[in-house]
Amino acid sequence: MQKKTGRKPRITVSRTDHDRLLGLAEAIEERDPVLAETMISELERARVVEDKALPETVVRMGSTLTYTTDDGEPHTVTLVFPVEADITQGRISVTTPVGTALIGLSVGQSIDWTARDGRTHRLTITEIKPAVVGAEGT
Repeated sequence: MQKKTGRKPRITVSRTDHDRLLGLAEAIEERDPVLAETMISELERARVVEDKALPETVVRMGSTLTYTTDDGEPHTVTLVFPVEADITQGRISVTTPVGTALIGLSVGQSIDWTARDGRTHRLTITEIKPAVVGAEGT
């Protein structure tokens, strides 16, 4: 597990996800400038690779993954675009603070993220199931 250093882990994003997420961030900029800025800064620091070159061990749009938080509790979710989000089915939007934090992480990586209540949490990716590319808008 990574130590808390204040530095963010390296992330990798597919070209398609990068382009779609950048467009989404720009679209929400007026309505939610803080979220848009957070998404854009994550995308700017990401290593962008061709879709086929992104390892299945990296969180991408449509990935179903398990992560643990500060309390050690495992959470299994699927990362989706806002129109597909349904928290009751574990489908979290990339436009939520935790959703933005998840994109591009690999198994074993940790990241600190700030919840909407202003508190900082740490999550660690423990498992990623391969994304079903092309399914439901991904």
